Amino acid sequence: MSSSRLGLRLAACLLNISEARRKHIVENIAKAALLGKNGKKHPEVSVLNIFSDQDYNRSVITIAASIDELGNSVLAACLEAFRSINMEVQEGIHPCLGAVDLIPIYPLAGVGVEECGAVARSLAESLVLQVPGSSVFLFGEADLPQKRTLVQRRKQLGWFTRRDFSALEPDLGAAPARRCGLTGIGASPYVMNCNVTIDSQDLALGKEIASAIRGSNANGLKGVQAMAFPHEGKIEIACNVESFEDQEATETSEDSQYVAYSVLGNHFSYVSPRYIEAQVKKLAGDQGIGTVGRALIGFTPQECKNCAEYAIKESIGEFWKIRGGVFM
Repeated sequence: MSSSRLGLRLAACLLNISEARRKHIVENIAKAALLGKNGKKHPEVSVLNIFSDQDYNRSVITIAASIDELGNSVLAACLEAFRSINMEVQEGIHPCLGAVDLIPIYPLAGVGVEECGAVARSLAESLVLQVPGSSVFLFGEADLPQKRTLVQRRKQLGWFTRRDFSALEPDLGAAPARRCGLTGIGASPYVMNCNVTIDSQDLALGKEIASAIRGSNANGLKGVQAMAFPHEGKIEIACNVESFEDQEATETSEDSQYVAYSVLGNHFSYVSPRYIEAQVKKLAGDQGIGTVGRALIGFTPQECKNCAEYAIKESIGEFWKIRGGVFM
């Protein structure tokens, strides 16, 4: 996974927006990412996937592009999102602070995370100039010099518990306007979203399981952050699965506990979604509870790179329609 077969320098953005119940709005935001300033579709940009969850009222739009085009593409999608989403009336069980809640940029091929950080910072500066009332916090490689992680920034800002914007202090932009809220922008090695549902309505049990697998726990899974939410009459264990530097890693399969890959000579590993599901299943089973499914929101890093290469080679901007977007 170190370089693109096409010679492209590729990166991806998993754009998190606070809308899922109006499908046409979500698709309009995705389509905006594909258009250049002249209104024509850009050949080196593709929307690979749309995952929308109505209970959460949150969508994740996977945009892949050459690193030189990604910033403008994501900015266009954000402008459409801010026109369409009003945080004053937004409702959903998933924590969020912004109409565009999160803009993480990840290297796929031929690009380092530092360059992704530079693109993220430039995007943040453009966003607050072009969207009155928007405001930004930075994380990862965009947050210089501290390089604070997304989890650190979210804890500092009360992302997990609050919806009161008035006391928040952004890194860029004015105090958050209630319509726009606060947007997180940053860059890091690839982060997946993997959710496992347990066959129970016991939120306390779900929180216990989430705590047990969380990477910050001494016996948890490295690079995994987890929360528990009520979801469609069950409890969902929602996990962010971070890639972490692992210079001794070798290529492995999804059946392993850890999966390894490389980008631009840098070696990374992440916990396999199958292993996460197995651990949740074991912990729930110890309490006499089963699991009822796993959802990978988008792709593994390798899948994202492969799909991006194919979509761009074949000039398929709306790749999600071929793959089949997931609307829950």
